[in-house]
Amino acid sequence: MTGLLTFGESMGIFVADGIGPLEHARGFTLGVAGAESNVAIGVARLGGHATWLGRLGPDATGALIASRLRSAGVRVLAVADDAHTGLMIRYRRSGQFIHADYHRAGSAGSRLTPADVPEAEIRAAAVLHVTGITPALGDTCRAAVFAAVEAARSAGVTVSVDVNYRSKLWSRFDAAPVLRDLVSRADVVFAGPDEAAIFVDSADPVDGLAGLGPTEVIVKDGARGCVASIDGSRHSVPALPVTAIDPVGAGDAFVAGYLADRLAGAPVPDRLRTAIAAGAFAVTVPGDCEGAPSRADLAALSGGDINR
Repeated sequence: MTGLLTFGESMGIFVADGIGPLEHARGFTLGVAGAESNVAIGVARLGGHATWLGRLGPDATGALIASRLRSAGVRVLAVADDAHTGLMIRYRRSGQFIHADYHRAGSAGSRLTPADVPEAEIRAAAVLHVTGITPALGDTCRAAVFAAVEAARSAGVTVSVDVNYRSKLWSRFDAAPVLRDLVSRADVVFAGPDEAAIFVDSADPVDGLAGLGPTEVIVKDGARGCVASIDGSRHSVPALPVTAIDPVGAGDAFVAGYLADRLAGAPVPDRLRTAIAAGAFAVTVPGDCEGAPSRADLAALSGGDINR
């Protein structure tokens, strides 16, 4: 078994230049967005083998997504769909608040089915990584996630889950039982404290998540770093001081850093330090996946050269 397999919806994204209401934007930058594809790119940039699977429409946006992922070193398994590829428009309403409008209803990515994820691909992977975003996109997407997770468990493939709750996709009430069920089937789980609170009743999110069954629980907490319970041992790693430009994509870079080191057989402290460093590097670059670092980037960060 080798490499990471992940699947979900990737979208085209238009990011408004500058800060202020959207109507005052003078230009836009076109990019690619999607939690799962961000993680795949992050793993590939750190030297790991990563495969992304998803449905793409017969449009320029779908072609762009496939091209960008391949150019980043990700193996792409694109399922052709006759629906449009999803889009996102993001802008900074102020220096502090980032706003996103989704145009993904009825999109190609939202029509993923269990049949789209071949069991042979799951069995060939070392890690299957899924997020709490995909189950929120619809019944067939939810079925695809749980079918893939069960296939991975049956094959002895590690299951990784990033909770990644999105309030624009579903309510906390609707999400709670699904996320709880999904995390209970995982070996590795990533979540923020607020996300964990949606479906675990515990003052300590690490203990609450571990109580559901995962043997590797990592709570990512932004500028406070991360706290983890790995095979029963507690770990805490502080954040790295950097000049933050754009927080978007930092969580995905963090996950990619941890999983890339896990795939490489690195010890737990190294995995967590790489995760923290990858997340820190990501916030210094605008965009969803543009800031995903290479090993050389992380070496520069550890040497204090990133802001020079």
